[in-house]
Formats: sequence, structure tokens, C-alpha cells
Amino acid sequence: MKISVIGCGYLGAVHAAAMAELGHDVVGIDVDAAKIEQLSQGHPPFYEPGLPEILASAIGSGRLRFSTDMADARGSRVHFVAVGTPQQQGSNAADVSYVDAAVTALAPHLSAGDLVVGKSTVPVGTAGRLAALIDASGSGASLAWNPEFLREGFAVQDTVKPDRLVYGVRALPLAEEVPLVEEGSTKEAPSRNQLGAAGFETAASRASSTSGNHPDVDTLNEVYAAAVASGTPLVITDYATAELVKVSANAFLATKISFINAMAEIAEVTGADVTQLADAIGFDTRIGRRFLNAGVGFGGGCLPKDIRAFTARAEELGRGQSVAFLKEVDAINLRRRQRVVDLTVEALGDTVWDKKVAVLGLAFKPHSDDVRDSPALDVAVQLRGLGVNVVATDPQAIANARGRHPQLTYTSSLEAALEGADAVVLVTEWPEFAAIDPVWAASIVRGRVVIDGRNRLDAVAWRAAGWTYKGLGRP
Repeated sequence: MKISVIGCGYLGAVHAAAMAELGHDVVGIDVDAAKIEQLSQGHPPFYEPGLPEILASAIGSGRLRFSTDMADARGSRVHFVAVGTPQQQGSNAADVSYVDAAVTALAPHLSAGDLVVGKSTVPVGTAGRLAALIDASGSGASLAWNPEFLREGFAVQDTVKPDRLVYGVRALPLAEEVPLVEEGSTKEAPSRNQLGAAGFETAASRASSTSGNHPDVDTLNEVYAAAVASGTPLVITDYATAELVKVSANAFLATKISFINAMAEIAEVTGADVTQLADAIGFDTRIGRRFLNAGVGFGGGCLPKDIRAFTARAEELGRGQSVAFLKEVDAINLRRRQRVVDLTVEALGDTVWDKKVAVLGLAFKPHSDDVRDSPALDVAVQLRGLGVNVVATDPQAIANARGRHPQLTYTSSLEAALEGADAVVLVTEWPEFAAIDPVWAASIVRGRVVIDGRNRLDAVAWRAAGWTYKGLGRP
């Protein structure tokens, strides 16, 4: 199938390469000429495990190319829109101007039967508005919404072998659909309450079958043929539900993380151990252990801005109270960064001025170079603002961090970061940081104090090596 991917940032570049890897003929389009040139040469503009390999393979096979000309989308049967929706300046709301601009620019190049597929995370109601825009173009194209569920560090795997697929499609008039009851069948026709307004059958009412019911569903099933054939769970629904799925998932994960961090705050004043608490409640299958790791909190380009945008949209809809708790989720998350700073200052003693602190980690999570809203980078910047001599290191994120905060001192050498340090702060749980030998580290630092902002170090081993160990929510 011929596919275009509009927007070649993190989401779009991964999606384009993965679609080509699955055998499709793909063109990735972006207005950033430098980015397109870099991708065309097989070099991703960001770090993502596995992406360089499939990018090189797809370009070498001729199935993937990149362009800055939207006209190159012409002739594709499916057009994925994968542009960013950052937080608006001075507001919690999402900025959908890039999505609007992409669809507007794409519209003149659409043909009858084309399918525009939204991948971007947008406020509920956006898809309906964009569908009307496509209708007004007179192209005969249609719109579906297919939210992404990528985890940075595992994005290639999550695209090629997703854990679920969600299609948000527009219901068709009954007269335009395949007959609801096959000839000769004894099955009763659906009652009126199974149909949408004005005699339309809702997409949800047809979710029991995944082929032959809706042309847009059939097209998406072709795109994801391998995943569908392998039995990947598939939810066929309406636009609004598909839009809400992504932000609801992120809101739930953020809430779970902030919940255990709230418990860490209680544990710190009671002497309880939040890690053992998480283990105990995690055995409850209704709760589960994943994402119950207390620490410096979540960050990145999705969770923080998505829960804020969700709150803003709910308020616009007059339902702000329904998700008002997300403001406290956000507040708890930001407090954990301050807690790490406070513990570090406390550990440094009477004065922090010009004392050296080794900050281990800059990316918001391991296996990524993304420093957007990174708790690790935030901690480093706050400490530097207090007069601390911060020396920060990270396996992948130094360049991005330096671009945002050149006032910090960076090193790619873990030994150089630790040498002569008065305190060590772990804020991104890269495997190489978690595996540090505390005896070796003790031999090169000046002060044997470690602040474990991710609760990933072996407290017993570090204390045995002569360190003062401080975790979050741990005795």
C-alpha cells in the first residue's frame, strides 16, 4: 500500500520507518528541510533503539523516502498525520495549529477513496472538526483516528507489534453500508436503539466484526495486516472515544505514578518503606505492580502536557470537576523534583555554594535522549541555581540538555562526573547507573552521600560501602 506520513518528528519518523519495514511504500513529509535531509541519509534526529536499523533497511529497499513537498503525498492511499501538539504558551491547552496546518496543506492533494488517519494526541472534538474540513475540500477522502501508544525506548516494537489497535471511524448512513442482515439469514435487524442519530449505525455497534463492514476499517486492516492476523486486540469506535483513549491512558498512568509518590510522602514521615508498600499492594491483580515506582516523577513530551491539556479541554466542555484531580496529580509530580533538591541541599550541610554534585541522568527516562519536561534536567538546573557546581552525565541526552541549559557542566564520563563529588544524585535510571559499584565510586568521590531519586540502587550495598543513602519514601 502507498502511504504518506505527515510530520517526521519522533512519532512520524518511527511510524514511517515501521510502515516501510512492514512492506508498505512510504513517503515521510516534513517542513523541516534539515530533518528531512538527515532522515534521508538514514540518520534519526533523535535516539531510539532499533530505529537506525529499520530506517536504513527501509531506505535501502526503496520502500521509504522523505520529502519537504506536500505534493509528494499525492497518490498515497493512506495519509497518517503525526505532527506535534505541544502545550500552548501561557495555557494548559494543547496547540493543535500544527495538526490543522497539516490537514489544510494535505487537502488539495487528496483523491476520492483516500483515508486521512490522525495519529497525533488531540483534544476530544478535533477529529470531527477535521473531518468537516476534509469534506469541504470536495476530495472524496475520509478521516479516521488511530491513536498511538508508543513508549520511548520501545517505539519500534510498539509500532510493529502493538499491544492494541484503536480505530475511530465515522458511522455511515445505513443506505451506504453492506446490508445489516444477509439474504437468507434468520438474524433480526438491529433495533432503533442500536443505531446512532438520524438512522446511522454507530461504529461501536459493529465492533464485533473487523472486516467487510466499513471501508475505512478495511483499509486500516490492510495497513496493520500483520498485527490483525496475529490477533492483536482491536477496538473499532467513534472519533470522540478514539481521541479520549490516548489521553485517558496517559491520565491513568500519571495518576498511578503520582499515587505511589503521594504514599512516599507519607512513608517519609512515618518511617515506612514505599518500595515494600508497592510490592505488597502490587500483588493485588486489580492494582498491579507496574508504574508503582516512587521517585522523582514522570516527565517527557506526553504525560505532563497531555494531562494538562485534558484538564483544559474538560473545563472547556463544562466538566472540569470530572478531572480536577489531575491538577493534584501534576502538583504531586512536581513536588517530587523539589524533594530531591531539598534532600541534596540537606545532605551538603551548612553551605551548598560551589560544592560539586554529580547528577546522573538528564533524559526523562532511560533509553531516550528526550529532555522535554525532564525531572532529571529540572533537578540539575535547580541545584545550579542555588550555586551548586553541577556536573551532569547521561549516555544519550547531553547534546539536547546542553542546547536547553548551556550553563550546566556536562561530561560523557561517569568517572569524571563522580570524581571529587560532594554528593551523587541519581535521577534517570539508566542500567549503567543502577549497576555502579559503590566501593569503586566511594574511592573517587569526596563526600559519600547518594540521593537515589529513582529508588533503583541497592541501599544495603551502598551503606555497606560507607555511603549515606537517601531514597524517596524509604527509611
